[in-house]
Amino acid sequence: MKSVFDFSLLKQFVSHQSILVNAMHGVMGPYVNRIIINELGAPDDSAVGCKPLPDFGGGHPDPNLTYADSLVKSMYSGTHIIGVAFDGDGDRNMIIGRSGVFVNPSDSVAVIADNYDCIPYFKTGGIKGVARSMPTGAALDRVAAGRGWNLYEVPTGWKFFGNLMDAGKLSVCGEESFGTGSDHIREKDGMWAFLAWLSILATRKLEVGEILNQHWMKYGRNFFTRYDYEEVDGAAANTMIENLSKAITERTYIDKELKDGEKLYKVSNMDDFSYTDTVDGSVTIKQGIRVVMVDGSRIIYRLSGTGSAGATIRLYIESYESDSKKYACKPSEVLQSLVNIALKLSNLIALTGRDKPTVIT
Repeated sequence: MKSVFDFSLLKQFVSHQSILVNAMHGVMGPYVNRIIINELGAPDDSAVGCKPLPDFGGGHPDPNLTYADSLVKSMYSGTHIIGVAFDGDGDRNMIIGRSGVFVNPSDSVAVIADNYDCIPYFKTGGIKGVARSMPTGAALDRVAAGRGWNLYEVPTGWKFFGNLMDAGKLSVCGEESFGTGSDHIREKDGMWAFLAWLSILATRKLEVGEILNQHWMKYGRNFFTRYDYEEVDGAAANTMIENLSKAITERTYIDKELKDGEKLYKVSNMDDFSYTDTVDGSVTIKQGIRVVMVDGSRIIYRLSGTGSAGATIRLYIESYESDSKKYACKPSEVLQSLVNIALKLSNLIALTGRDKPTVIT
């Protein structure tokens, strides 16, 4: 990490700014103690949940607003400039700013990429290219277009990023499930993402919320949310996907207008995402059903686990907004009409009997 970041800068920053790190009793705990406490000199109470436990202390080591709610509540105090939670094996991360400012993973990778010059590792080699998983919000696409970088949209799964790294085509990448990384190693790296954010704050001397607002003023805001329906009946989940696949074949919704309240969307495309690897030529199919609107808004349905029980339906909703007056709006407000349309198209509630998701990100 010392070859990637300026530890002297970060040490100086931590000496006068309070931070909060929650390892959620996963394997990242000893690394937090070594890097954040010992190397950077943060006070001992800056780190919590740093003793690895087989049962993760009775919690669920998933860095999101539901399972890392203790971090979110602590950040609302306004004491800490930045907080982070890591998952059980430390490769995923959630960034929270002062007063509970949530950094959506789709925004996080875009902000890190756009501020690459705050990270010494990139000052010599620059950026070779950037990539995101298909369900991830398209904020990174706008940075790539503005910077003139190649952008790769790949299926969910870090191996696709790895192939691009091996070929020298990729420097920064991320996925909406809180995984972020660079080509310093061939894996997602939660500590790297946190140190990247610390580097941006230390260099630009701004709050997390200010960094986000400036980013949105420059590129516009991609509002994004994900609904997880866990342990859904497998037959019901499969029926939903089969019905949506039939709609693709029959072009049921192409050029159709979909309305919810005062919001009106027109469907430009509907498909099941497939990917041809630019490195080894392998083809990966059935990676998620996409409903794309004329204005670029997207609805995505993905299914994992197809047995008689334990299936998970993931619903991704995204809408781009260029009106700066709306940047401060809550994603739940901006996206509610599109969520309603997505539920109606899929008949999810009637098929599964689930009137609300298990987790909302």
